Amino acid sequence: QLRLEESGGGLAQPGGSLRLSCAASGFTLDYYAIGWFRQAPGKEREGLSCVSASGGSRKYAESVKGRFTISRDNAKNTVYLQMNSLRPEDTAVYYCAAVTREYSYDYASGLDFQYDYWGQGTRVTVSS
Repeated sequence: QLRLEESGGGLAQPGGSLRLSCAASGFTLDYYAIGWFRQAPGKEREGLSCVSASGGSRKYAESVKGRFTISRDNAKNTVYLQMNSLRPEDTAVYYCAAVTREYSYDYASGLDFQYDYWGQGTRVTVSS
């Protein structure tokens, strides 16, 4: 059974940091592009960052560029999202998603509808 599980969420102070993990089980992430998304209460799901299967292509939304960093460790079958300089507006449920296509080795999409597998999410709250 293919499964993605996010972890690392919690409460952080403004200006603080958290590192989210997205661990895969039941399949290897080697051939999958991975995206991170979030959804705040009352808002649409937002694409944050994505990385190609090779790790060579990474993209960031303007809202997180310079603050968040996506990385992957295929040996651990895990993708990370390092979040620094957190703001109250970063409060949301964060999801990772995976997709494999013939182009996924070198390309990752920031569009949620292009992803096939999703985790259950991890909640991040940024508040003093």
